[in-house]
Amino acid sequence: MPEGALKRGGRPLPAVPRPAPELPPVKGLLETSFIDWRGKISAVMFLPGCNFNCPYCHNHGLVADPDQYASLPLAEVLGRLRPFVGWIDGVVVSGGEPTLHPGLARMLAAIKEAGFQVKLDTNGYRPAVLRQLVERGLVDTVAMDLKAPLEPVAYARAAGRAVELARLRESIAFLVDSGVDHEFRSTIWPAWHGPRELAAMAEAVRGCQRWTLQALDPNTAWRREALGRGRPYTARELAHLQATVADPVCRAPA
Repeated sequence: MPEGALKRGGRPLPAVPRPAPELPPVKGLLETSFIDWRGKISAVMFLPGCNFNCPYCHNHGLVADPDQYASLPLAEVLGRLRPFVGWIDGVVVSGGEPTLHPGLARMLAAIKEAGFQVKLDTNGYRPAVLRQLVERGLVDTVAMDLKAPLEPVAYARAAGRAVELARLRESIAFLVDSGVDHEFRSTIWPAWHGPRELAAMAEAVRGCQRWTLQALDPNTAWRREALGRGRPYTARELAHLQATVADPVCRAPA
């Protein structure tokens, strides 16, 4: 009988409960990190799959062939981490792109129930999912990648595919206005991210809490040939750009 059909006597049938979505597979676990969550000691969980194909991706195995990695059950992961509650501040859920997984909300709820804060790493391409997770209180911090100026050609080059820029703008606007702790992160390459491009990116995230620049490392890139010729930004150049381009558009100290 179809859902919503009436029993004899006009009384509605009870709704059939939908099965809970499967928990995402965990394809990697870093039990202790001092660099993946600013000011906190964290563990990092890596989820497979991505909706982008960034040529400089350093986790490209999670995108191209995630089955090469064994899947760790979430219960096992949390069992390994629970003894460190109070020493590890939180768990970073990274990827790949975590928001692709229907069971992500269940996973984040389980992590919080285990006593950890949650940081979500995302490319921002699923703004409705991001909004839902934040509004449900399932994340404490969001780090969103800003890969290029919000221009079709520039972003497609960095993301490895054509993108709907409106989705990214929606995620950026939501994070800036939401009150949730957040930062934007940009992996930059001189041939792609010169003064004009960086200025446009700065305007896109103006008013955010933090915007962190990091130098692209061609040695770990998925498709080195797509980057063309050039060298990475030096540490000195990167520090100068952070201080003069990124920090001035942020409302929280870097």
